[in-house]
Amino acid sequence: MTINPATTVRQLAIEMPGATRVFEKFKIDYCCGGNKPLVEACTNAGLDLQELEQQLALGETTRALQTTNYKEMRLPILVEHIVNKHHVFTKDEIVRLEALATKVESVHGDSHPELRQVSVLFRRLCNDLKPHMFKEEHVLFPYIVQLERASTHKLNAPFAPFGTVNNPVRMMMMEHDVAGEILRELRKLTNDYTVPADVCISYKTLYEALAAFEEDLHQHIHLENNILFPGAIELEDRLRETLSS
Repeated sequence: MTINPATTVRQLAIEMPGATRVFEKFKIDYCCGGNKPLVEACTNAGLDLQELEQQLALGETTRALQTTNYKEMRLPILVEHIVNKHHVFTKDEIVRLEALATKVESVHGDSHPELRQVSVLFRRLCNDLKPHMFKEEHVLFPYIVQLERASTHKLNAPFAPFGTVNNPVRMMMMEHDVAGEILRELRKLTNDYTVPADVCISYKTLYEALAAFEEDLHQHIHLENNILFPGAIELEDRLRETLSS
């Protein structure tokens, strides 16, 4: 696609899947804050627009690193991917990292008091994500799958106890915004997950794992906010228009 300063980060992330790697590298928010124009995102990141464009072009030439075109996926397949890859990873890491954060804080908390706030923030993030994923898996995602089934078999739109898919989508996106803010606080508090020189391997492991957790959650939220949710809204609107005509 053509890149210009007015192109939004979200547009690039959708049309150029490999761009998300570049955005992670330069700490550009492409999930919750993806509606910003590229030039504004570069200014906020202290980055030259031309340099970012060169990196994006380079990413396209090595696109074999990420060949999946999520935009073209059928919604049930995308739901399955999000649950099996991102939800499973998030749940597993929550268990591992809550214990690791407690251990590292108990050993290094006196000399590195910021660890106490890191633990508090991460637990808050986990406490938000657990019910969030439950609501997606047991309420929103099954409805999206039903929408696709209705479309495929030329049926009416399924009954929505929440009125319209816009309502749970709006709530999920608000919760994504909260998660994104906590991730930004964690990154700032840890100085971009910089490991101090006087610490043990568990401390290093914690910071590396938190950084990986952040990267996966960014991709997770991007797939939902920018691809799955708009697709579900469009599909529901189409089915309801067909019913009313």
